Amino acid sequence: MILASDIGGTKTVIAHYEESGGSLRQLRVATFKSREHPSLEDILAAYLKDCPGLSLRAGCFGVAGTVIDGKCHTTNLPWELDERVLARAIGAKRVKLLNDLEAAGYGMLHLSSDEMCVLNPGSHSGRRGHAVVIAAGTGLGEA
Repeated sequence: MILASDIGGTKTVIAHYEESGGSLRQLRVATFKSREHPSLEDILAAYLKDCPGLSLRAGCFGVAGTVIDGKCHTTNLPWELDERVLARAIGAKRVKLLNDLEAAGYGMLHLSSDEMCVLNPGSHSGRRGHAVVIAAGTGLGEA
């Protein structure tokens, strides 16, 4: 099982996945109001209490903020995140913190064709190449 999360100043979305046939199958997802919790560890405990016996192999968290050496001070919350502390909190061997746009960049590489749309009809050249994620929020995020 893998635990994944999108951590933002307004909401934190957490889900856990099972590896199946070379892909991931979502088993549960929950959304929490970030500011109603003193820490991400508090949200993780709330999520995990509804999943008794869940054995996690790893966690991956996309967070609004700069991640340096496995640590992050969140942009819009007074939270200090640390991969080692979070790994202990979820009982997994490994947790990876990524900037939220970095996580979106990796995620878009796995979208199916029905999850995409053409923004400029008739312009598709049939070539494959660079891709980008841009998000205007507190700052201008790019990946």
